Amino acid sequence: MLFAELAALSERIAQTRKRSEKIAWMAESIAALGPDERSVAVMYLAGELAQRKLGVGYAQVHALRDVPPAPEPSLRVAEVNEAFASIAGESGPGSAGRRVAALRALFARATTSEQAYLAKLIVGELRQGALQSLVLDALARASGQPIELVRRAQMLAADLGVVAEAALERGEVGLRGFDLAPLRPVQPMLAEPAAGVEDALQRLGTAAFEWKLDGARIQVHKQGDAVRVFTRSLQDVTARVPEVVELMAQLPARELILDGEAIALRKDGRPLPFQDTMRRFGRQLKVEAARAERSLSLFFFDCLYSEGQSLLDAPTETRIERLHGLLPESTRVPRLVTADAASAEAFMNAALEAGHEGVMAKALDAPYAAGRRGASWLKLKLAHTLDLVVLAVEWGGGRRTGMLSNLHLGARDVEHGGFAMLGKTFKGLTDELLRFQTEQFLARETHRDGHVVYVRPELVVEIAFSDVQTSPHYPSGLALRFARVKRYRPDKTAAEADTLETVCKLHALSRGE
Repeated sequence: MLFAELAALSERIAQTRKRSEKIAWMAESIAALGPDERSVAVMYLAGELAQRKLGVGYAQVHALRDVPPAPEPSLRVAEVNEAFASIAGESGPGSAGRRVAALRALFARATTSEQAYLAKLIVGELRQGALQSLVLDALARASGQPIELVRRAQMLAADLGVVAEAALERGEVGLRGFDLAPLRPVQPMLAEPAAGVEDALQRLGTAAFEWKLDGARIQVHKQGDAVRVFTRSLQDVTARVPEVVELMAQLPARELILDGEAIALRKDGRPLPFQDTMRRFGRQLKVEAARAERSLSLFFFDCLYSEGQSLLDAPTETRIERLHGLLPESTRVPRLVTADAASAEAFMNAALEAGHEGVMAKALDAPYAAGRRGASWLKLKLAHTLDLVVLAVEWGGGRRTGMLSNLHLGARDVEHGGFAMLGKTFKGLTDELLRFQTEQFLARETHRDGHVVYVRPELVVEIAFSDVQTSPHYPSGLALRFARVKRYRPDKTAAEADTLETVCKLHALSRGE
């Protein structure tokens, strides 16, 4: 396939808000792809690169705007991937210059529309609404396979290109070939907000309540003497958390996959600020010195795999029983199974008094739905919070003059693609956060309109608010009331931000619907 055809499809997708049209157009193109380009083209449609990162920044790509475009399309999808692989593989002295030279050569072979598409792919700015969920739907249609089977394969493989190859080449047999295995991470199961204990019990019945810790989500794998630790974004951080490796080495089990939290605690057992935990995960050098200064405590709440057996489809209670047989109580999240609202409220209050965020409520019979945010896991906090993406930011005034202050907040719009704006806030910003976000957003600037600086939608910020209200000011028809910044979430990508669907559910709950 010519790369120009993919660029044209991307432009066409960007011009419609209809999910059905996006899926139909992509499915038609995916079905026509040749064997040597299927996996790569499908990833490009989702805005992903097979190489993940090329080692090239926004400024370097922006500087290529002076490269004259080719008069006619000639680039093929496979050639673009080969060029990206070569660029990503550059290392050593002079590698930055060689990357830029290779990019200029690639852009010189591209037409105007192809250059625009290349730039968006490289800097992660593809916002035509063809997000991974839509591409999976299109892949299911193109391959003639059930969407649930395709989603499960993606959940287990965490590699869209590999899943596309399996679906299109081997169909059901290929998709069913993916299974959970130690040392190969899977996407974590996610939760949606609940209005409170009564709401959670009404939705789940008798439920398991667990303390919700304000730490870093970790997925820990063990196979024999090999131990790997992955973050919620599936980054391997094993070398940064020796505490986890040591704990796993002490366990008699030979094969395990556990889900849990790593958190920095004070001497009295109360949690240190979230940033203290994240600093440990950011340290790649002098790890032992960092550990001596700020050690991590480990608390696990789920067992996904044990001694050759996948537990993904097992009910929550079965997985927890297995966890209890493997770990001492000191490394398990506090837990209470109850249908009594008063008992659940007392349990939540104990978590809050200990300095934690609140509790999780989990259905006892639910499987582990990796990579999905469902109603089987609910999060209950003292205040409502959402993880949102910053779309733009305004220059401040008064004592904030010269600093980027007022944030434009967006939730992921899964149905239409992109982000739905839910309002603005400058509340809760400390001087440290103002300095941080000014530096970060200027590095992500795309354009300006007066005092508003528009940015690439990459940074996730946790926003606390009182409720969701109807608003005529935004296309979504909704806005957050009394929104304030709680913290930035460097452990989350924009693809992990909360969705507009979640916001709509909160709005309905507030209206008693």
